[in-house]
Amino acid sequence: MRNILINMKPIGLLFVLFSLFFSRVAAQDDPIIMTINGKPVPRSEFEYSYNKNNSEGVIDKKSVQEYVDLFINYKLKVEAALDARYDTLTSYQQEFAQYRDQQIRPMLVTDADMEAEALNIYNQTVERIGPDGLIQTAHILIRCEQQASQADWDAARQRIDSIYQVLTQVPDTARATRFAELATSLSQDPGSARQGGMLPFVQKGQLVPEYENAAFALQPGEMSPVVQSPFGYHIILMKERKQMEPFSYHHDAILRFMEQRNMRDQIANQIVDSIVNASNGQLTAKDVMEQKANELSQNDMELKYLIQEYHDGLLLYEISNQLVWDKAAKDEPGLQNFFNKNRKKYNWDEPRYKGMAYHVKDQADVQAVADCVRDLPFDQWAEALRSTFNADSVIRIRVEKGIFRQGDNALIDSTVFHKDTTVTHLKDYPIDAVFGHLLPQGPEDYTDVRGLVVADYQEQLEKEWVAQLRRKYSFKVNKKVLKTVNNHE
Repeated sequence: MRNILINMKPIGLLFVLFSLFFSRVAAQDDPIIMTINGKPVPRSEFEYSYNKNNSEGVIDKKSVQEYVDLFINYKLKVEAALDARYDTLTSYQQEFAQYRDQQIRPMLVTDADMEAEALNIYNQTVERIGPDGLIQTAHILIRCEQQASQADWDAARQRIDSIYQVLTQVPDTARATRFAELATSLSQDPGSARQGGMLPFVQKGQLVPEYENAAFALQPGEMSPVVQSPFGYHIILMKERKQMEPFSYHHDAILRFMEQRNMRDQIANQIVDSIVNASNGQLTAKDVMEQKANELSQNDMELKYLIQEYHDGLLLYEISNQLVWDKAAKDEPGLQNFFNKNRKKYNWDEPRYKGMAYHVKDQADVQAVADCVRDLPFDQWAEALRSTFNADSVIRIRVEKGIFRQGDNALIDSTVFHKDTTVTHLKDYPIDAVFGHLLPQGPEDYTDVRGLVVADYQEQLEKEWVAQLRRKYSFKVNKKVLKTVNNHE
C-alpha cells in the first residue's frame, strides 16, 4: 500500500486522505449503537425511534434502557420477515411504494415549479377571457319554463314590461338603487335576488347566449331592454367591465387553488414522466421514484427513517399477523386449551347470567322462544331466533342476548338478580321474559370470554416467538454509545 501511495498523483492522494478523514468524522458523529443479526444500527436511527415513541402525549413513556429491549425485539421480527421473504410479496411492495411515493412526490416539486405553474394558469385564464374581458351584471328575472303555455309566457312578459316601465321612469343617478330594490322584491332568481340582482364576474361562454349577447353589448350603468332566454324574461343592468388584474394581484389565490386541487402532485407526475421520457426507455416511473427516494434520504435523516419505519412496520405487520394475531384468533383448539390451562384467570367476583332478555307480542311465544334455543349452542341462538320468528317483514320478538352482569339489563336485574329496579316495557312488545342460566363463579367455556382469551393467547404466542428470535439471531448493544443517546452535543 505504501508503494501505491507514493506513486499516486498528489491530487489522488489528497482525495483518499480526505475520504478517510470524513469517513471517520461521520462514524464519530453517528456511531453504531447496536448490531442485530450482523447489521449495524446507527445511534441516529435508535434516537429517531425512541424520541418518536416517547414524545409529549405518550402515556407509557419508557426510559432509554427500557426501550432497548423493545427496539431489539422489533428489529428481530423485521429480520425474521426478511428471511421469510415477505418483502418480495407483490402486495407488500405495492403498499410500501405507495406510502414512500406519498412522502417523496411533493418533495420533487420546488417553489419555482409552483410559481411557474401558477403563472401558466394565469396566462391561460387571460387567454380564455380574451379582449372582451370580464363583466358583472345585475338582473331581474320573471321565470317561465320553456314548455309553458303561450298564455304563461304572455303573462310573464306583461309583468316584466311593467317592471321595465317603472325603471325607465327613474333618473339615471338613482336607477341602480331602484333596480336593486325591485330585484330583491320581485326577481324570481332567488340566489341573485338576495344580492339585489347581482351576479358574479363572468367571461364570454359562461352565460346562455341570449343573456350574454345583450349583456356584453352594454357599458357600465346601462340597462338592457327586456331580454328573453330559456329561463324567462330578464332586465339586465351592467355594473362593471374590466380586464384581468395583474398576476401579482391573483398570485396568492392561484397558489391556494393549486394546493386545494393537489396540483403539486400533478406537477410531480409531470416531472417523473419527463425523466422517464428523457431516459429513452432506460428508466420506469418506479425506477425514478426509487432513485429520488435514495437521493433525498441521503440529505434528510428524518425522511430516511420515516421511510425505513414504514418499510419495517409493514413487514412486522405481515409476519405478526400470520404468526401471532390472525393465528391466535383462528386457532379454536389452541384457544380452548389456553383457556383450560388458565381458567382461574377468567373467574369473576360476582355471578353473571348467560342468556337473553326477550319481549314478545303473544303469550304463546314466551315458551316458543325458549323451546327454539333450548338445545342449541349459545352462539347459534341469534340466527335460530331470527329465522324462526323474524324471518319476514313482521318482527314478532325483540331480543338482547349476552352474558350479563348486575346493572347491564333492567329486566334481568329484576327477574334473575332480584333487584328492586324499574323495567321499561317495549312499545308493541308488552310481554317480557328471560331464558338462560346463572354462572356463579366464571365462564363455562372460552367463548364466554373469547375477546380476553384471544388477547392473552396472542400475548403468549408473542412472548414465545420473541424468545425464539432471541435464540436464533445474534444482537449486541454498545453500552458506551447507549449512554450518549440524546446527549451528544
